Amino acid sequence: MSEAIVFTSGKGGVGKTTLLGNIGISLANLGHNTVLIDADIGLRNLDIVLGIEKKIKFNLIDIAHGICTIDQALARDHRAVGNLSLIAASQSHLKEDLGKEALRKIVSKLKSTFDYVLIDCPAGIEYGFKNATLCADRAVVVVNQEVSSIRDADRVIGILEIEKIRKIQLIVNRYQHELTIKKDMIAVEDIVDLLGVPLAGVIPEDVSILLSSNEGRPIAYRKNHPLQSVFNDITKVILGEKRSSVESHDDSKTASLWKKVKKTFNIHR
Repeated sequence: MSEAIVFTSGKGGVGKTTLLGNIGISLANLGHNTVLIDADIGLRNLDIVLGIEKKIKFNLIDIAHGICTIDQALARDHRAVGNLSLIAASQSHLKEDLGKEALRKIVSKLKSTFDYVLIDCPAGIEYGFKNATLCADRAVVVVNQEVSSIRDADRVIGILEIEKIRKIQLIVNRYQHELTIKKDMIAVEDIVDLLGVPLAGVIPEDVSILLSSNEGRPIAYRKNHPLQSVFNDITKVILGEKRSSVESHDDSKTASLWKKVKKTFNIHR
């Protein structure tokens, strides 16, 4: 059964687009026919992350306005083992230029062809976010260890639950191991406990992820890079495999920090 999965965060700058690109590659490398949609109208980036910006001829708005067909807008990445395609966002339009029903029809048609449709959701909780989530069967929420990111993720999860998204998973991105040990960052276990949704995985902070994106050669294509297996494992969890346990660094100091954070920001749903 084909599924549309929206990747969202609430807060911008958490690495969601880069993460989605690598998950999409992993899905394709596992043999799943996969298409990525950049729904961040006006701020097109997913094509650059994948390194296929020169292949973009048409975009999501062009499909919605009848300028081209879906097939004409598909930019294919032939480096993947399986079929990986991208529909890019428009760089010259506003989010409001993409109607909710138009996006819903596009996603529905893509689901008849692809196994997985991954939607890169704009940051925030306004029109672009609502538009993207209305088309999704389930969601992946991306968060990092910043308090502002956690609070925004909590808000996003609450909205997704109201919209009756049937399955929500969490990815902690840019995990700071040393700072967590020093109790300067919120532990993964505390983030999961607060947000109350299953953890799909943790991606450590690593400058090679940024460098690979700048080069247009995502980590998921680098067979000898240790982070490739991290993305593969998380992808398998998204597909339904059991997640391995996360190493715990919690103690009374971390718990006290988290208690202070919750009291200060009144984070709840």
